[in-house]
Amino acid sequence: MLINNALDLPGNTTLPGTIYPAMPFVFVGDEAFALGEHMMRLYSSRGLSIARRVFNYRLTRARRVMECAFGILANKLRFLHSPIHLKLETAISAVKAACALHNFVRERDGYNFEDSLSHFLESMNQSGVRGNRHGAAVQDHFTAYFMSPQGELPWQLEAI
Repeated sequence: MLINNALDLPGNTTLPGTIYPAMPFVFVGDEAFALGEHMMRLYSSRGLSIARRVFNYRLTRARRVMECAFGILANKLRFLHSPIHLKLETAISAVKAACALHNFVRERDGYNFEDSLSHFLESMNQSGVRGNRHGAAVQDHFTAYFMSPQGELPWQLEAI
């Protein structure tokens, strides 16, 4: 579905404040997923440069945000705890409606999601690289962006 853009992802876009080539929108995955143009995963944990450690930290943070948000959403909307037995189009609409409802309730309640995040990298056990060269190029572009003045976080080096 990702390869043929069956999900109808937005077109590539330039990262803020950069002259990098237009970057694709990506999903954040763990070691179960192969690296690809639209699927990012961590670098293998052996002998990582500072830049790659920062990339792994930033990707881990992104996964944590997503997992936390989905956990909160699934606990409110129990249908997300099990396989969704609907036609694909109906399931997509149900998940989109659930996300919109979740965001509405969170905004209405004035919840600050940043307060729930830790700034420390959890230990990761990664082995090998699975994926394609284009995915690796996208991963390298994000790595360079996270180390650039436009994409860095002031505390990221202290967190790795």
